[in-house]
Amino acid sequence: MSFILGLTGGIGSGKSAASQWFETQGITVVDADVVAREVVEIGQPVLKKIHDSFGDWVLSPNGSLNRRALREHIFQNPSARHQLEQITHPAIRQSIVQQLQNATSPYVILVSPLLFETDQHQLTDRTLLIDASEAIQIERASQRDGQDSEQIKKIIAAQMPREQKRNIADDIVINDGHLDHLYQQLAKLHQNYLERS
Repeated sequence: MSFILGLTGGIGSGKSAASQWFETQGITVVDADVVAREVVEIGQPVLKKIHDSFGDWVLSPNGSLNRRALREHIFQNPSARHQLEQITHPAIRQSIVQQLQNATSPYVILVSPLLFETDQHQLTDRTLLIDASEAIQIERASQRDGQDSEQIKKIIAAQMPREQKRNIADDIVINDGHLDHLYQQLAKLHQNYLERS
């Protein structure tokens, strides 16, 4: 089992830019968001369980998960969110563990926006937080997602506070919006992780 790095950061912090840089260095990246989408694809047992638990309305006409309908439903019903997480979280975790074990690079990265919130950091040997000021987060996320700043502020408010993440993380990279600065910091850490692995 190789050395596992957990990589996280709030919305618009630059997690994707960081994980893409590591990939260019030949490091395998397992993305929790991608896994979460994979486990509910057509034909997956998780989709069948969601369908059995919630009913036909969770499926689109083509048989895929109707994400929007489900998102609105769990937003209004906290108990439904819990029910959904009971179905999806074990499957997501199992798939993540499998992919981490299959990685052949010197070390492997688990990227997750909710690394600390979902206890996924327990799967890792070390954690790296990509940190950006709230102003940069809002500017970046609104440019990328076309959402207004109020919506993004709500998302930030729902995530674990920056200070708390900073206290938990082993390593912190400050992303000031300049990619060359980000890459310089990552290059130093990359050497460190290679030595650890």
